[in-house]
Formats: sequence, structure tokens, C-alpha cells
Amino acid sequence: MKRAFLLTFLLNIFSFGLFAQTSLIKKTVLGGEGGWDYLSVSAEERRLYLSHGNQVEVLNIDSHEKIAVIPDTKGVHGIIAVPALGKGFITAGKTNSLIVFDLKTFAKLAELPTGENPDALLYDQSTGRIFVFNHTGGSVTAVDANSLKVIRTFKLGGSAAEAGVSNKKGTIYVNLEDLNEIVAFDAKTLMIKSRWKVAPGEEPTGLAIDLTNERLFSVCGNNKMIILNAKNGKVVTEAPIGSRCDGVVFDPVLKTAFSSNGEGTISVIQEVSPNKFSVKETIKSAIGARTIDYDPVTHHVFTITAQYGETPAPTTENPHPRPKVIPGTFTVLEFGK
Repeated sequence: MKRAFLLTFLLNIFSFGLFAQTSLIKKTVLGGEGGWDYLSVSAEERRLYLSHGNQVEVLNIDSHEKIAVIPDTKGVHGIIAVPALGKGFITAGKTNSLIVFDLKTFAKLAELPTGENPDALLYDQSTGRIFVFNHTGGSVTAVDANSLKVIRTFKLGGSAAEAGVSNKKGTIYVNLEDLNEIVAFDAKTLMIKSRWKVAPGEEPTGLAIDLTNERLFSVCGNNKMIILNAKNGKVVTEAPIGSRCDGVVFDPVLKTAFSSNGEGTISVIQEVSPNKFSVKETIKSAIGARTIDYDPVTHHVFTITAQYGETPAPTTENPHPRPKVIPGTFTVLEFGK
């Protein structure tokens, strides 16, 4: 009887964990002024790096306590930490540069030239290179992460390179927002290998990868997540997502893709099999929370936003004004089960 009860109890716990809805676990108002773009989890360091205005804010990922501020990163977009090298890398869009900093002291080590308006970036372990995706001009800057030497800035085509991912076997994939394409290039030779359309997706922004099953997840401006075969670029399927997406991550343990949507939702897409995907749930986040990252230790996802005030009246110079951000409301949101 006791054994049967224990078995039933364990099965109930397992079922609850499997089917429980994702909810807000922690909300921390950090304050300050300015906009934001990407955030980056460094699981090994237990840190969360946030772009905010012209600085990077570093938090303890578990407590949300602010550890440090890295100043003078004008137009910051993306951040990535490489603990094995003791270095972090920041794209500064207003200075067309890649800032390198020390992970222990947070001091600037170097500032390297990139293409125009550097945006997202990644570290490719197979080559030891940082790849910076320059949003204006559709180019990529390759940097040796050890020597801190710029290898080359090269064109992908189009005028808006967005997020990229590595398959950790020598191939880099990049969304080209204006061409509705994913470009695959060789991480060592920097030669373009393939170009794939993401139709019926339009204006692809965020990109994630399932390394095991070789699937790419491209989130697009027309409220679609396009899932492609990373070997041949064939579209496997599409899934509906919220509007104004700018980021997506894939958790290989949960076999789940999370799309962060600026409308105030996170679309959760379950990988049932390599060729079958379903909408698992839609999480309520907050307006403006359009970028995302996840912690592989806790399997929690993080996003950032702030509160908005009134939208200014349209002018000739700015016919489509955005609502103003209310100072002091910059916030990090953590979701999980």
C-alpha cells in the first residue's frame, strides 16, 4: 500500500512538472534611464548581463542583485561572456565597435572596429572567434577572441543582418531581415555556403538552434516562427507567435523554443519530434519585453522592459513616434515553473 501510494505521488509530481504552466517567478525594478536591447545569461558565472542605455548592468542571476555597471558602451546592443577566456564582449552601435572587458574587474581591455551599427554577436568555440552581426549594411565582423585581432569584416548581402547562431561544427547561420533569408557561412574560411528563404516568414529577427536535431528557429515580423532543417534549409513547419518579436531561445532539455514578443507575451513552442511542433502556451510578460535568454541550470527564461508613457504627436521628421519610456522603471522579469 505504501509503495503504491509512493508511486502515485511520484507520478503526480512528474505530471505536474511536465504540464505546469510557466509563470512569473521574480520581477526586479532596476531603475535608471534609457532604452535596452539584448540580455545575456552566463550560467557558469551565475550572471545576467543587460544592455541599458549606454551601459551594461551585471546582475547575480539567482538574486537579481546588481554586481557591477560597465559604463561608456554607447548604443549597446549585445553582450556575451566567455569565462574560459576571462573576457566579455559588447557591441556598441553608436561607435561601430566591439568593446572587450575583463570578467573579474569589468575593466575595458580593448575596443575594436566593426561594421556599421554592430548588433547581435556570438562566440564560436570551434574557431575561437567572436562574430559580430552589423545591422546596417548586412555585414559580419570576425574577431579572434584570444589575440583580439579583427580578422575581417565581410558582406552577407542585404542591409540588415540580425541574430546568428553556431552549429558548433564550423557553420554560422544568420537572419537577414530585409531579404527574408538565412545565410549559412563557414566559420573558418568565412565563405558563404547557402542562402535559404524563410517564407512564409517575413522580416526574420531572432534565431535559435536545436543542435541535436539540427533545427533552426527563426522568429519573424509577421507573427510566425519558421522552423527549418539546418542541413538543407528546407522549411519543416511554422508556428504562430506574438507580434514585435526580437528574440528566441531553445532549451534542449525541455525541447522548447521561447519567442519573446514586444506585444507583451512569450510564445512557447514544444518540439514533439524533429518534424512536429505545437504551441504549448502563451506567457503574459510585459509590453516592450522583446528580447530573451534562458538559464540552462534552472531552465528559467529572462526578459527586460520598462513602463511606457504617452506617445508624442507625429511630426514630419518622426511620422511614427514611439511612446516615451518612463525613467526609473527598467525591469528584469524571470519566468519558470
